[in-house]
Amino acid sequence: MSAMCYFCDVLGRIWQSSFVLFYLLGFWIAPALLHPQCLDFKPPFRPQQELQFCQMYKYFGCCDYARDQELMAKYYRVMDNFDYYWYSNCAANVQDLLCQECSPYAAHLFDAEDPSTPLRTIPGLCPDYCSLLHSKCSSFLPLLSDDPRVQELQHDQRGLCQYLELDDPDYCYPHLLSNELLTKNLGRTAADSEGCLQLCLEEVANGLKNPLAMVHANDGTHRFFVAEQVGVVWVYLPDRSRLEQPFLNITKAVLTSPWEGDERGFLGLTFHPKFKYNGKLYVYYSVEVGLDERIRISEFRISSTDVNVVDHSSERIILEIDEPASNHNGGQLLFADDGYLYIFTGDGGMAGDPFGKYGNAQNKSALLGKVLRVGVDDNERGPLYRIPPDNPFVHEPNSRPEVFAYGVRNMWRCSVDRGDPMNKEGKGRIFCGDVGQNKYEEIDIVEKGRNYGWRAKEGFSCYDKKLCANSSLDDVLPIYAYPHKIGKSVTGGYVYRGCEYPNLNGMYIFGDFMSGHLMSLKENTNTGRWEYNEICMGMGLTCSFPGLINNYYTYIISFAEDEAGELYFMSTEVPSATSPAGVVYKIVDPSRRAPPRKCHYDPFPVRVKSNLIPFKPKETLMGVSVPTKHPRLADQEKPPEPDSKELLDILREQDGQNPTPFTPTTPKPLRTSRQRKGRRRKGKHKNGAVRLVGNEEGRQDRGRVEVYVNREWGTVCDDLWNTKNAVVVCRQLGFQHALKAAKHAEFGEGKNLKIILDDVQCEGTEESLLDCQHAGVGKHNCAHYEDAGVICGDSAPGLK
Repeated sequence: MSAMCYFCDVLGRIWQSSFVLFYLLGFWIAPALLHPQCLDFKPPFRPQQELQFCQMYKYFGCCDYARDQELMAKYYRVMDNFDYYWYSNCAANVQDLLCQECSPYAAHLFDAEDPSTPLRTIPGLCPDYCSLLHSKCSSFLPLLSDDPRVQELQHDQRGLCQYLELDDPDYCYPHLLSNELLTKNLGRTAADSEGCLQLCLEEVANGLKNPLAMVHANDGTHRFFVAEQVGVVWVYLPDRSRLEQPFLNITKAVLTSPWEGDERGFLGLTFHPKFKYNGKLYVYYSVEVGLDERIRISEFRISSTDVNVVDHSSERIILEIDEPASNHNGGQLLFADDGYLYIFTGDGGMAGDPFGKYGNAQNKSALLGKVLRVGVDDNERGPLYRIPPDNPFVHEPNSRPEVFAYGVRNMWRCSVDRGDPMNKEGKGRIFCGDVGQNKYEEIDIVEKGRNYGWRAKEGFSCYDKKLCANSSLDDVLPIYAYPHKIGKSVTGGYVYRGCEYPNLNGMYIFGDFMSGHLMSLKENTNTGRWEYNEICMGMGLTCSFPGLINNYYTYIISFAEDEAGELYFMSTEVPSATSPAGVVYKIVDPSRRAPPRKCHYDPFPVRVKSNLIPFKPKETLMGVSVPTKHPRLADQEKPPEPDSKELLDILREQDGQNPTPFTPTTPKPLRTSRQRKGRRRKGKHKNGAVRLVGNEEGRQDRGRVEVYVNREWGTVCDDLWNTKNAVVVCRQLGFQHALKAAKHAEFGEGKNLKIILDDVQCEGTEESLLDCQHAGVGKHNCAHYEDAGVICGDSAPGLK
């Protein structure tokens, strides 16, 4: 970034035309919006113990109490070299310069953000401040630095100030203190102009087959267990290495298939609250018994010889429920604060809960479409589970005593709120995402005996008008619902209660499987309403911390919480139980962290008998490269003057690298002039030509795919549209990669056109979509709400 600012400064002095100045000013608004960084290349924090020396950063900065004391000791060593006159005139300046190490922008001030340059020993100074400082206090500067150039230039004001000047003038001291664009939201989670929160990710695990659950055993080991839909559970150690031997493998019993979107399979996993002592865990999976499909909830025990392996012979079936259809299988298991096991079942499948007069969900004599609560303690003898005496319908005729709540369609992923770390406010609340029918997705807080409305209601609206008008419905409304233009399959999440990112405390973070949107809710304690913010991946250099990325696969399957309370989610590129394209991501707030050592824990050691597979991250930060600086002005010759055409090309190239990675809500960079060549050819179109339309921003790298066949343009309508198909389109348009295969009319519906192609299946090497397998030109069984689109790029796509 600093190198580019220097380059612009040089060019600005060469060309003074109003057009170039306007372009440069417009282009360089962005650096002022970049995030703070410390010398350890991490976000700043609020010290646990108040600073004594650098008090200007006692509320927020990069120093803890120990470092503050070290800087104070250095201050006194420096000042011991001066008499009263120098002390009275320069002491404040010495303190200011030393304390810039505690500034939230220390990495920028000391050039730590660029590994190609040595770390500065004196922070970058603004020229006017440096001149004033040199005129009255030049003698102490060599005492602050062991840089021989500082000593050499001690008496050369111009040379010294030029040497200490930052290439990026936005961050020079002390002017950055009065830069409102930098300081007005310091330490707060950044949001774009539309209120989309800018967060980052850390890749934790990869190569998984539809990872749909990640849980911990709450036994102090800080292991996490990741379950795949096929029926395999893997153990990961705190260093993120994976054990080669599976923790659990019941693939032979689990009913699933390689079909994309198959909802059957291994669906849930939870550990008994006293697992450390009784070794019990519970699983939820689909099975086939004769001609019947069922969901099965079973109890297993840990092996007596290996704490990282389940004793597969210990399975005891707690409960089985017939499934009338292959979808809406539920799948969540959890233990709430009361110690009981909660089981979340779907309504039985198909559309509209057509089973019986009122559907399964409203029928309290059925176990489908419910939240069930049972006791599994002390079940070695007698029944495998007991009914809690305070279950709400224990004494109600024709109601199953296991029912805790009803009116559920298909709750996919629920969680228990740990409560505020300080006052435990919110502790014990159960949050669920309930997948909608055809209009709305909803988030609910599950409470005893409550009716959650399905099939009478979907979200806040009526679905079955007769049931909806029934005065005895007495349903509880969701805390939030969103329409299908945002997403079509909610994935419930967690309320963040971890230690590492204080800004996220109390924020319920969830997502959508179909659209890939990450979203958040936070309760307004004054109004009781839940306020919504979408979550985007960090733009600019926001995520340019070591190990962080800003992109992910958009089929968001599940969320998770580790033993320390940090938050994760799992997603995949291909939603098939047999595709090893699943990744686990940790959610990171780059604007603020907890103080050093506050979140430290020492995991209990685990004896490992299996081989370990070290974790190797595959994904990288997209669209961001830390610049290599030009030599400083004091050390280089004046660069040659390019012509105006070269200038604009360079600026466009830099603009093309401006880091705005793709997420469902973050646009890709504008293409460079080189990349635009060959996109739109003049003259007649030939059969198979494609174009991208429907992008409101006028971007040429994304849009609805339209195909030219037999002298007319038409759309590609296909709910199974995939990345290989998108690759064919993007390469045909001159791009090197497909960043996303957009479905469900993400770029609008081409209603005024015919549907040209359906059921397109490409290998990714064809010259056009017409060369791929398809149903035939003009033959289709879909509608325009399934119009396909693409997002293309010239950099490797990584994740979508």
